[in-house]
Amino acid sequence: MNKIFINVKKIVVTSTIFFATLSSPLNANSKVLKIGAIPDQNQEVLDKRFNLFAKELAKTLDVKVKYIPVINYVAAVTGFRTNDLDLVWFGGLSGVQARLQTPNAIVIAQRDIDKEFKSVFIVNKKLKLDSISNKNGLKKLKNLRFTFGSENSTSGRLMPEYYLNDAGIKIENFKGKRVGFSGSHDATIALVNSGAFDAGALNKQVWENNLKNNPKRTKNVNLFWITPDYVDYHWVAQGNLDNRFRKGFTKELKSTILNLDIKNKENKKILDMFNAKKFIEAESSDYKNIEVIARKLKKIR
Repeated sequence: MNKIFINVKKIVVTSTIFFATLSSPLNANSKVLKIGAIPDQNQEVLDKRFNLFAKELAKTLDVKVKYIPVINYVAAVTGFRTNDLDLVWFGGLSGVQARLQTPNAIVIAQRDIDKEFKSVFIVNKKLKLDSISNKNGLKKLKNLRFTFGSENSTSGRLMPEYYLNDAGIKIENFKGKRVGFSGSHDATIALVNSGAFDAGALNKQVWENNLKNNPKRTKNVNLFWITPDYVDYHWVAQGNLDNRFRKGFTKELKSTILNLDIKNKENKKILDMFNAKKFIEAESSDYKNIEVIARKLKKIR
């Protein structure tokens, strides 16, 4: 019994030291700019994108920058609220959620494509459903197995559900009176392509990337409908960065992001990873309609 107790004690102590080792260097060093992002795609893609971005920020701003992956959208919002993340790449909904929970948060920038973002509805080819020209055609999806992306995704859940509701379709109208949540846009494509789900909704930009770069992943899928425009992704920063780093740091950070130049070889790699030609100015007011829709769908209370 004593031997078992000693072994358990060792495990607990070792685990405590392990987690303390993981967390203490970043928490102890307030001079490390910690960046995060909603996990909307394959983690390998995210790692390449944000590590490259972190490297550029570190070089230009002359500070240590660390990309910290999170497990889901809620973790990104929570990490920002608890000051464990300083700068986060949010979607429209998660950005609104984060700013409502975090006083003095600042919208830094968005991509050129985020002013007029879109979602797509996709269907498995076996259904032999023709594409539709307006939202009313979404009624054809009734009684099918349908999946969204993440529960808190703007382009993979919020806006698709908004348009479904606008066409008179509720969650209970799908097969089993429920829907799936794949967790990411890539996963939504994979599930519909495999036939695990009949239809789904996702980020248009991710859909187009997969059509071009992953034909096997999309070979059994047809485009069903493209939504109207809405605003989406954006960078949000903590409001205390000037106090932690130096006077004017937030302005320098914003300028660095806005000045990424596609004509510069290294900058182009970053912009290509973000599927953008440039970052542009953005304001919290740009996302007011997202907040209104989120409250209507009870994603914000």
